[in-house]
This record gives sequence, structure tokens and C-alpha cells, in this order.
Amino acid sequence: MLAALKRYPAAVRLLLATTFALTLARALTLPYLVVYLANNFQLSVSEIGLLIGGALIIASLLSLYGGHLVDTVRTHTLVVVSTLVFTLAFVGAMASRSAALFFLCLVLINLALAVVDIAAKAGFCALLPVAERAEVFAIKYTLRNVGYAVGPLLGVAMLELDDHLPFVASALIGLGTGLAYQRLGDRGLQAAAPAQPRAAFAQVALGLARDRRLVYFTLGGVLSAVVFGQFGAYLSQYLMVTTSPAEAARLVGYLVTTNAVTVIALQHLIGRRISRQHLMPWLLAGMGLFIAGLLGFSLADSVLAWCLAMLVFTLGEIMVIPAEYMFIDLIAPEHLRGVYYGAQNLSNLGTALGPVMVGIALGQWWPGAIFYLLVMSVILAAVFYWMGTRRH
Repeated sequence: MLAALKRYPAAVRLLLATTFALTLARALTLPYLVVYLANNFQLSVSEIGLLIGGALIIASLLSLYGGHLVDTVRTHTLVVVSTLVFTLAFVGAMASRSAALFFLCLVLINLALAVVDIAAKAGFCALLPVAERAEVFAIKYTLRNVGYAVGPLLGVAMLELDDHLPFVASALIGLGTGLAYQRLGDRGLQAAAPAQPRAAFAQVALGLARDRRLVYFTLGGVLSAVVFGQFGAYLSQYLMVTTSPAEAARLVGYLVTTNAVTVIALQHLIGRRISRQHLMPWLLAGMGLFIAGLLGFSLADSVLAWCLAMLVFTLGEIMVIPAEYMFIDLIAPEHLRGVYYGAQNLSNLGTALGPVMVGIALGQWWPGAIFYLLVMSVILAAVFYWMGTRRH
């Protein structure tokens, strides 16, 4: 991975560093968010879930317009403004005295992070030849997982010193990142071809809806994100029902660590081998590993069995994520890469839906049924992916 990073243009390395820094900043507050909302706004667990999930859903929907901005505004301007919004939103969240204002700040944090993420993906496509894009997408996803593995640990350490320190640190990281990009970023970088006439967002949105391959692939992305987007949340829900709270917390800790270590160790090795010519075989292999992992969860009766099932499950994640990026790169017109990646970001709707769906299922059926429900989601996702890869 280091050899690849040295080979890339400075603009690519800066985009990777920017997305990593903002991801790390976002991850710092994750361990404390639920406790912070409960202590400061006296919200119930269900209200907290609605607030956090609702902020992610709204930000995901708005990121479609964010993708349009990526196609119409210089990348340098958009990244600098987004990091400033990210910083101010953390300051606002820390200063909030009402749940409504905190919700607004959380929407802005998620949206700013999504816009920078979309700008980075579109920037990679503008800066790198087709043959090198799978590898950079794999590196980006590896760095994202490093951020989410390290960030919560740092956040917990900061909480020992001061309750608000994670928010302060996140704001400072955002500010530092924005200032660095302001100084070092490529001011001439434009994700879309500058000679292309600009269309209004409504016209672009109608065009997206007519692209059946994008619609099918977005539906597949939503359904697969139900399965891997917040696996820690729905596995916690399952284990809370089938074991004790202490055992559930201990086991989920092992599983999240297994997932993070596997991604960090193998994502670059596997992701770089994914090519445009063989996207569907890679996707199907990833879907098959998801199913095997879920069935493993349903049968697991020891820590080792759970961790082995998570290893298999994570291998599916490693294959599916870069393949999704590559598919969007394949079908997106040069002047609409940003908005196409914005449409892909709608898969976060599945991320928010997963724990809700599992919570309802746990209240209606026997606990193990959730894994078969998730298997059905994987199969439906594979069908939509297959329909999306066909030419219409």
C-alpha cells in the first residue's frame, strides 16, 4: 500500500489524507454519542436511535445534491467549505442546548463528510487512469476502517479527561484539515469535464431516475448495506436477547475487532485485484461470503465460532465495497461522476434501516430468524446487482 501511495500524484494523496482525517474526527465521538444525548437531553434509547438514524438518512438524501455540487463547483472550494461546515457543526453540537439543534448539527456533520467523500472519489477518477482506480478505492476503504478502529479508542481516552474533549478534538481536526487543504489542495482540480454544459439539478435528477442500471445498483447497495452497514448494532440486539448484556458487549467487542483487523490486513491485497471486466463474479463471491457469514452467526456457540463467521463475513465486505465503487465508475458519464457517487451514497438508507428491521423481527419471531431475513436481503441485493450489470 505504501508503494502505491508513493506512486500517486500529490493531489490523490492529499484527498486520501483529507477523507481519513475527517473520518477519524467523526469516529472520536462515536463511543460517547448515545450517553451524551441521554445525559444532556434526557432522551430515551428509542429517541436516540431515531435522532442518530434520522440524521444519517437526511444527510444521505441531501448528499445527492452534494454530488451535483461536486460536478459543478471546483473541488478545492467544495472541500474547504465542507471542512469548515464540519468544524462549525461540531462546535454547534457541543454548544447545543436543545435536541433539535444537536440533530441539525449531526445532519451537517454527516453531510459534510459525505460531500468530501464524494469529491474524493470523483477526484480519483479525474486524476488516475482506469487501471489504478480499484487500488485507490481499496486504499481509501482501508484508511476509513483504520479511522473507525482508532477513533473510538482515542475518544474513550479523551473522555477520561473531559466530557467535551472528543467534540473539541473533532472540531480542531476538521479545522486543521480545511486549512491544510486550503494551502496544499489542487486549485485547478475539477471532477467533471469543464467543457460540458451544466444542467440544473432537477434535470440531472430526472436523468438519474431514467438510468435503470444506476437505479438497480442503488437498490442493491441499499439492501447490502442493511447487512454490513451496522452489523455491530444488529448483532448487539441479537446478543442482548440471547445472552446477558455483559456477554453481548464482550462478544461484540471481539467481533468489531475481528472485522477491523481483517479489513486493514486484507482490503488492499484483495481490492486491488478487482477489475471492471469481472465485477459481477466479485460481487457474487462477496454476496456468497455474506450468506456464509450470516449462517455462521446463526449456528455459532462459542467465541471462536463467532469470530470465524465474522472473518468470512468481512471477506465478503472487502469484495463488495470496491466493486460497488468500480461499477459507478464504469457507468457514470464523465460530467456526472459526482452526482452518480452521490446516488451510491443513498446506500446509507440501508445502513440506517438494518437495526430497525432487526429490532422489529426480534419482537415478532424467534431470535435466529433475523439471520435468515438478512440472507434474503443479500439474495435480493445480488438480484439487483445482476440486473444493474446487464446492458439495457
